[in-house]
Amino acid sequence: MEEIIIRKRHETRRRTLTVADVIRLTPAMIRLELQGDMEGFESLSPDDHIKLFFETDGEKPLMREYTPRAFDVAAGTLTLDFAVHDAGPATDWAIHAQPGDTLTIGGPRGSAVIAPAFDWWLLIGDETALPAIGRRIEETGAGTRIIVLGAVLSEDDRQQFETAADLTSHWVVRPEDQANDPAPVLEALKAIDLPDGRGFVWIAAEAGVARALRGHIRDERGHPAELIKAAGYWVKGKADTSDKALE
Repeated sequence: MEEIIIRKRHETRRRTLTVADVIRLTPAMIRLELQGDMEGFESLSPDDHIKLFFETDGEKPLMREYTPRAFDVAAGTLTLDFAVHDAGPATDWAIHAQPGDTLTIGGPRGSAVIAPAFDWWLLIGDETALPAIGRRIEETGAGTRIIVLGAVLSEDDRQQFETAADLTSHWVVRPEDQANDPAPVLEALKAIDLPDGRGFVWIAAEAGVARALRGHIRDERGHPAELIKAAGYWVKGKADTSDKALE
C-alpha cells in the first residue's frame, strides 16, 4: 500500500527566543519575528506545531500550540503568526509583545510529511490555519496547482502569498461569531471545481466546520478518504482544545 503520510519524530528541547520585530500583518493577524538559538530545530511539514509556554501564577506554565510559519536554523530565526480573536494567553501576549520580550518554545515533537506525489492541492482553512496554508504555498515549487479557500473576518484580512506554484485563492468573509458555522465555507466550496489529476485536500478550522467540509469532499465529491487530511484546530466554547480525531 502506498504511504501517503510519513510520520517522523524529532528530538525536542525547550529554547527561549527574543522578539526581534512585531508586524501587524492584517487587522486580525500579528506576525512575530523571533531570534535565538535554533540549533537542532526541525520542522519538516508546513502544518507542524510547536508548544509555546506562558508563565502563570500557578506552578505550571500554560501551553498553546502554534505553527512555525517560517524558520532559519543557521540565522537563528523563527516566525510565528497569531490570529487575533478573543482567546487566551497566547493572543494576549502577542498583542502586547514588544522587541526584547522573550518566549519559551518546545518542539515540534514530530512531522506528518505528505508525499510530494500530487498534481494539485486544495487547502481550506480559517484564520488559525493560515500560517500552515501560507507555508505550504510558499514551499511548493513550480508545476503544482494550489487552490486555497480561506475564511477571514474582513476583506483586509485576506493574505497574499509568493510562490512558484500555480495558485488560485478564494476567500469567504464572515464575522467572528459565525466562525463555527460551516455554511458560508461550504457554499463557497461547492462552487469550486476540483482539477483533473491526482489531488490532496487539506482542511483545518473549527472542529465542526472541518468535519462538515471533510464530509462534503469525501461523501459528495467522492474524493478518496486517504487523500484528505482534516483537523479541528479549535473547538467552539472550549479553550485550548483541538480535535485531532478528524485526521
